[in-house]
Amino acid sequence: MPSRADLLQGTLDLLILKALVLGPLHGWGISKRLRQISGDVLEVGQGSLYPALYRLEDRGWVTAEWGTSDEGRRAKVYTLTADGRRQLALERSYWRRFSAAVDEVLAAT
Repeated sequence: MPSRADLLQGTLDLLILKALVLGPLHGWGISKRLRQISGDVLEVGQGSLYPALYRLEDRGWVTAEWGTSDEGRRAKVYTLTADGRRQLALERSYWRRFSAAVDEVLAAT
C-alpha cells in the first residue's frame, strides 16, 4: 500500500489551497484541518508542508503574517490570495480530469 507521502505527491498545493479557502491558518492548523477533513487519512508532515507553503507564497497564491495561534503561541498565519483562489479553481479542474482518467484506466477490462 502506498505511504501517506506517496498519496500527497503532486496534490499538496491543491490540498493547502483548499484548506485555506475555508479561512486563514497557521501551518499546524493546515495540517490538522487536512487530517480532520480526510478522516485521518491525509497526514502532512512539516518537512513537506512548510516548503510547499513557501512555494505558494513565492507564487503569490498565499500571504503570510505573524499572528497568534489558538494556543497563544506566535505563529505565521497563511491567507489565500485572489490569485490563490483562481489557482485553486484551476487545480480542482485538473484534479477532476486526472482522477476521472485514473478511474477509467482502473475500470478497464
